Amino acid sequence: YMPWSDPANRRRRMRITASFAAVALAALLPILASTDAAAEGTLEKIARTGEFVIGYRTDSLPLSFRNGQGRPAGYSVDLCRRIGEGVQQHLADEDITVKFVPVSSDERIAAVVDGEIDIECGSTTITLSRQELVDFSLPTFVTGGSVASLKESGIQNTSDLAGKRIAVAKGTTTEQQLRTYLAENAIDAEIVVVGDRTEGWARMNQDNVDAMASDQIVLIGLIMSSPDPTRYWLASEIFSYEPYAFVVRRDDADFRLVVNRAIAEVYRSGDHADIYYNWIGKAGIEVPPVISVMYQLGALPE
Repeated sequence: YMPWSDPANRRRRMRITASFAAVALAALLPILASTDAAAEGTLEKIARTGEFVIGYRTDSLPLSFRNGQGRPAGYSVDLCRRIGEGVQQHLADEDITVKFVPVSSDERIAAVVDGEIDIECGSTTITLSRQELVDFSLPTFVTGGSVASLKESGIQNTSDLAGKRIAVAKGTTTEQQLRTYLAENAIDAEIVVVGDRTEGWARMNQDNVDAMASDQIVLIGLIMSSPDPTRYWLASEIFSYEPYAFVVRRDDADFRLVVNRAIAEVYRSGDHADIYYNWIGKAGIEVPPVISVMYQLGALPE
């Protein structure tokens, strides 16, 4: 015990207290730094680093894929390029570079949450469970789960899937929706979970599985890119509702507004028609009524 009445003891106790404070502050610094990083908005991060990092899917043709030159391409990629222009305009005083980074289906959400990418640009379905982790832009596409196979497999409708092996990519909404659809329709088929759509498509073409399930627009893209599209059967019906949007960080309203402003401008200007035709319409696929309505609802006034 050191009585405070003694000046020497007061000074000694103050030195001890200061030492404990220094140790405590050193221990808190990593936590404080982490809190500051978490509080940093996406626009602030882009301004600080000088890079707008876009995550894109390599296996979601015609929406998002890696082309023959190894570059990102597709309907969603073109929309994200327009968002990149919007970010550059918003941060006009900064020198910003747009950078594309490939992401897989099972890593895409975590990549946004962890700040590895600023936005995910591909074929991601808006779901309520995902909104517990991230936010979404205005809708960019609408499709549904479907099934494709080689015509030689003998599959002519979804009831023919009984006893067949169906590939589906892990980390996608299609997997659960397919399980539900098969169960509700008493179709006893085996689901084979694969790493991604590229693997599933390859296994089907190698007769390792009988069919592949994915979003219908993705299956159309895979068929379109095949050397002989006439080899394939595609189910006309869909078994799920899949509204697509771009994934952004949760509770980052300023960045989400920049993203939505760029998308709305594309819809208002009519440029979406050129983007759609360039990647989808030129294959003879007309704009479905549901997507036409999506464009109209998304053309928000400034």
